[in-house]
Amino acid sequence: TNYSCVQTLKATIETIELVAHQYPDEYARIRRVTGFQYPETTLWQKIIDNMYLPEDRELGIFVQNDGYLDKELKTIDDIPAEEMPINQHWSWDRILRSCYIKQSDVLLGLYLYYSNFDDETVRRNFRFYEPRTVHESSLSPYVHSILASRIGDITKAYNLFLHATRLDLDDYNNELDQGLHITSMAGSWLAIVHGFAGMQIKDDMLCFNPVIPEKWNRYTFKIHFRQCTLQIEIGKEEIKISMIEGDELNILIYKVVYHVTRGDVKVISE
Repeated sequence: TNYSCVQTLKATIETIELVAHQYPDEYARIRRVTGFQYPETTLWQKIIDNMYLPEDRELGIFVQNDGYLDKELKTIDDIPAEEMPINQHWSWDRILRSCYIKQSDVLLGLYLYYSNFDDETVRRNFRFYEPRTVHESSLSPYVHSILASRIGDITKAYNLFLHATRLDLDDYNNELDQGLHITSMAGSWLAIVHGFAGMQIKDDMLCFNPVIPEKWNRYTFKIHFRQCTLQIEIGKEEIKISMIEGDELNILIYKVVYHVTRGDVKVISE
């Protein structure tokens, strides 16, 4: 949450400066409508510079919250199967006193701001927090699946993908009578595209770093980016990319730039 606040303020300052320099008339209109005064950004910058972002240097992790590392740091393997999900068997007092995390918090930040953290930082935090996360939220398994793909743990990524896709089908949380987890359905798609396919935007370019689960022969999806629609098919031995709509686009795959045009099919052998 704190890191998101910092990123929001940074983006707002950058956008204000862009509008002020490139669209001065619009900037003047916005100031009239909102009463905004640029000196306000001095306070924003002070917040950015002084935001509290706790870390544990020895463990190499971002700390979930003050006092978290003082808890008894067990893992979910220490929870008896008959007491899962814990939100239906434990009191909230007991849950809050434990080290167990309902959903991805620190790891969600690493996913959302992927360009700001290297793979080793992601790996250390994932290895520490995932074993203590009970995934009793539809917002959790797919985020962990994406990060597991990023650090090369494909088996873990696949199992978490199944958790996300089958959350309601198998009623993992014993609460299907309350309705469906729509967010987990969207998360299943994200786990494929951002996770297994490794889609990111870096240096103003669409990038892919695909992997494929052992049990799959291939997977395919479409993505629309800057007036271009791409069909991506990833197999065990080759990757096919075709442009369905649009004119041309440069994309990065495994650190190699490929120029794709409409009607063209790029076949990349791994």
